[in-house]
Amino acid sequence: MDGRVRGHGGEPAGGGQRLAAAAHPVLGPHRADQASSGHSLESVFMIVCIGAGPGDLGYLTQRGAQLVAQADVVAGFDTVIDVVRSIIPARAEVVLMNYGDQVAQLAAVAAAHHAGKRCVVVFMGDIHFSGFQYLERVERACGHRVETVAGISAAQILASRARVCFDETTFVTFHRRGELEPFKRHLVHVLADQRNAIVIPLPWDAARSFMPRHIAAYLLAHGTSAAHPVEVWENLTGDEAEWHGVLGDCVERDFSGMSIMLIRALAAMPSQIEAA
Repeated sequence: MDGRVRGHGGEPAGGGQRLAAAAHPVLGPHRADQASSGHSLESVFMIVCIGAGPGDLGYLTQRGAQLVAQADVVAGFDTVIDVVRSIIPARAEVVLMNYGDQVAQLAAVAAAHHAGKRCVVVFMGDIHFSGFQYLERVERACGHRVETVAGISAAQILASRARVCFDETTFVTFHRRGELEPFKRHLVHVLADQRNAIVIPLPWDAARSFMPRHIAAYLLAHGTSAAHPVEVWENLTGDEAEWHGVLGDCVERDFSGMSIMLIRALAAMPSQIEAA
């Protein structure tokens, strides 16, 4: 590849995992034999999806950076490619995409992969927090399962900023295509169970937009107390802004598409360590 940029318009390998040939439904016998005979999955797949972190290159893992630096093709949405652009090798082809052309652009990446090029598809945050549908698109284009390298998610950064424990917190994302109602009902039950909720809104679909004010309105309409403490953080690890209030006030507030929301339980869980 010659370093040119193709397309216009966001979202890992390694890890040492081994798969038994007979147990793998998508590799086929030749590649499954390779995987079980000592070759890493990275060398078998030649394509990897990596989580690039929440927006600051400093949060990209060393493994993710290594894979980008070794790639022949680096692909992703433009906002995500911008995060890693400074470490993309000059020889690599950059394939940009957006929501409208991602299927066609991923087909081009898959063709390069099947031609033996080392391909990296970059996701924002961590693949398994809000990128799983995109991962499915990558695998559909390639015709087989691909390897992934976890990233650091905005949810993890928020938990650190807000000092909440994931054991006492449920993560819910609306940043997805398809039916949202089951996830909305789940959020109602999470708060009824006196757990904190970290929530990623849906900003990019005008017809289905489900931003913090919409989330607050839905919860209030389904019996959730207006007194729940709420924090909305924008541009985590970038030019951060934060708002603190209660659920009843959140219905009047507008936030950018780069928002993440924390809805705290009405009462904090008591400490379960031994008394001093």
